[in-house]
Amino acid sequence: MRWLTTATAVAALVGQALSQDPPTFPFPASCTGVDAPRYPYTLDAGWSATKIASGLRQPRTIIFDNLGHMLVLQATMGISVHTFGADGCINSTKTLFQSSGLNHGLSLTPDNKILYASSQTTVWSWTYDAAAMTVTGQKTVVSGIGQGIHSTRTTVVSPKNPNLILVSVGANSNWDTQTIDPGAGRAIVKVFDASAAPANGYTFNSQGTVLAYGLRNEVALAFDPNGHVWGAENSGDDFRRTVNGQAIDIHIDNPAEELNYLGDPEAPLANNWFGYPTCFTVWEPSNFADNTALKTGSQFVVTPNTTFNDASCEGKSVPPSLSFPAHMAPISNGFDKAGENLYITFHGSWDRQPAQGYFVAEVPFTRKEDGTFAPAAAPDSKTGYKNIIGAQNPGSCNSPSLTMSTCWRLAALTWDPAGTKLFISSDNQASGEIFVLQKKA
Repeated sequence: MRWLTTATAVAALVGQALSQDPPTFPFPASCTGVDAPRYPYTLDAGWSATKIASGLRQPRTIIFDNLGHMLVLQATMGISVHTFGADGCINSTKTLFQSSGLNHGLSLTPDNKILYASSQTTVWSWTYDAAAMTVTGQKTVVSGIGQGIHSTRTTVVSPKNPNLILVSVGANSNWDTQTIDPGAGRAIVKVFDASAAPANGYTFNSQGTVLAYGLRNEVALAFDPNGHVWGAENSGDDFRRTVNGQAIDIHIDNPAEELNYLGDPEAPLANNWFGYPTCFTVWEPSNFADNTALKTGSQFVVTPNTTFNDASCEGKSVPPSLSFPAHMAPISNGFDKAGENLYITFHGSWDRQPAQGYFVAEVPFTRKEDGTFAPAAAPDSKTGYKNIIGAQNPGSCNSPSLTMSTCWRLAALTWDPAGTKLFISSDNQASGEIFVLQKKA
C-alpha cells in the first residue's frame, strides 16, 4: 500500500467534504505493491475483480464513512481505516482503534457520528470524526452477552432510525435446547435504543426488544430499501434423522442454510420464532424417504414423534424465504442500491466432503405490489441465486478451523458510498485479503 503525503491527503479530504455527491473513485485494474491473490478463484463474465489489500488480520467486516474512507474490523486486532487515491487503490492505512477483543461487529450511524463495534460479550460506541479519522469517548452500549461456540456478535444500525442497533447472538452449541425460550439470550436478534441506554449499557439477556429468535447463528444481517431486515443463517451440523428408532445420516445435504425475512425493527413480527432448536429446513428432499411430502424449503424435525413432527412446524416456525445448500456458512450480506439483488458471502463448509461454499452469491429480488421486497425465486427453489466469484475448486477446499483453509474464506461484504463497487474480504488467517468487484457495463 502506498502512503499519501499530508498535503495531498488534506486536499482530498476537503474536496470530498465539499461534494454533495457520494465520494467516488475509479475501479482499479491492478494495485501496485499488492500481492497476487493467495488462492485461485473463478469470476462471472459480467463482473471485474481486483485485489486491493493483503496482509490483514482476519478482516471480518468492512464499512465506508461518508468521505469514502474504508473501515475494516480485523478480528483480534481492532479497527483500521483506509483512504483511496486517484487510481482507486488504497494509499494510506492507519489503526483507528486497537483491541484484541473485537471480533466481528462494526457499524456507523447514517450521519457518521457514532461508530459501533463488538466483542463476544460487549457492544461499544465511540464518537467518530471522519475527517480526522479518529474515535473518542468509548461507551458500553450492551454487555453481558453469553459465550459459546458462536462468538461473533453482528451489530448493525437501522438506516431508518439510527437510534436503533441490532445485535445478533448465535447458539452456544450445535444443539442449544435452552434457546426455545428467548430469555436464554442466544440464537436471537435483539434491538436496542442507543439513545436511551443506561449509563453502564443494557444487559443483553434481560433488556432490549426481541426482533427474532430461533435463529441458530444469524451472522449476516442486511437492510432492504424499506429498512427491513434480512438475515442469512448458519444451520446445524452432523444431523441424523431418527424415525421409529432408526437413524439415517442426512448431514451431507441437510439442513439447508436459510435466508430469513426478520421484518421491521420498529415493529417486530407477531410470530418471530424461526424454528431452532426444533424445526429445520430441507435442502435435499430425497434424504427423507419417510416423508415424501417434504421439498426444498420445507420444515422438518430431526426425530418426529406423535407429539411433534414435521407438520407441527407449520404455523409455529417461520420458514425461510429462500434456502441454500447445507454448511456453506453465510457471513455477510448486502443489497444493491435499488434492492434488485442481495449479495451474500459464503465462508465455506467444514462439515461435508466434497466441500462447498467459498463464493459470493447474487440473489435476485423483486418488489411486490404492497411495496415489500422478496426473493424473485420461490421458497422451494434450488436456483434462486448464482455464484459471481468463488473458489476455483471448492470441492477440494479443506478448512480445519474457522479461519484456516486451503482456500479463501469469504467474510466481509459491502458497497462503496456510490453503490457502484462491491468490496469483499477473505479472513483466512494465512493472508487476510480485500477485493473490489464491479459489474461490467
